[in-house]
Amino acid sequence: MTTRKRTKVRPKTKAKKARVTTTPKRKACAPRFPMQRQFEFDDEAQGKVFNLRTVFRNLNREYFGGRIPRYRIVWARKQKGRPKNGIVFGTIQEEDRIIRVHPLLDRRFVPTWFLEYVVYHEMCHAVIRDEYDSAGRRIVHHEKFFARERRFHWFRRAKTWEQENLARFLQ
Repeated sequence: MTTRKRTKVRPKTKAKKARVTTTPKRKACAPRFPMQRQFEFDDEAQGKVFNLRTVFRNLNREYFGGRIPRYRIVWARKQKGRPKNGIVFGTIQEEDRIIRVHPLLDRRFVPTWFLEYVVYHEMCHAVIRDEYDSAGRRIVHHEKFFARERRFHWFRRAKTWEQENLARFLQ
């Protein structure tokens, strides 16, 4: 698990020195209040067209030998408006072991192999560690990552389809 640390320096008190604490780059997303737990859905992976849990299990078995256990995969919350300039099809939050997929991909015109590619891409983040450049900046998409990503059977087809159909998701 890689996290970028943020450093906070607390002011000195009479007898204490300044303490340095670190916080993870992402906050944990766990329901804390009874009201939040009340509104959780029974199956956040089941969409109108696709079941993300099924896609995840199949990819995990085929490409990762079942070595990515205990990840939750869900459809992300619907946005109020359509994205205008770009779209993020999927995200992974390693600390909470959650993969979120954009709900616009839960449509009939989206090929199953494209959704699989998006999920596979996020799963690659779980197994390929981030690298850091000489200035200490985190690089999540680097040559080792791209090499692993290209192992996906429909990689070229998915990248081509994404470019050809991106406008359908915007505006």
